[in-house]
Amino acid sequence: MRQPTLPSPPGDDLRVNFFRPRPGFMRREVVIIWMTLTAWALLTFGFPLYLAFCPQARLTSRTIFGMPVHYWFSGQFLIFWFILVCFIFNLLIDWLTESYRRRRQEGV
Repeated sequence: MRQPTLPSPPGDDLRVNFFRPRPGFMRREVVIIWMTLTAWALLTFGFPLYLAFCPQARLTSRTIFGMPVHYWFSGQFLIFWFILVCFIFNLLIDWLTESYRRRRQEGV
């Protein structure tokens, strides 16, 4: 059985490697993505673990809006945090795109 031949990549190599991005726009974009993912992961996974294992945090005895703090944190605050991280990510990507668009128009 004959194996199909894969088409060769075009003259400009369009492959993207998330772990070794090309310098310039792509590298800065990946840095913003990593910062966003790190901020999201720290609050989503790290902070609840800290609260669970920290003996000083008495979460079941304290309430916010009539709910225990641990419930409010996981049920409400993390959703707000995700929306905030998405908003900041979009601001940073828009800023990066605009800065590179200005550079291209100026011919630098």
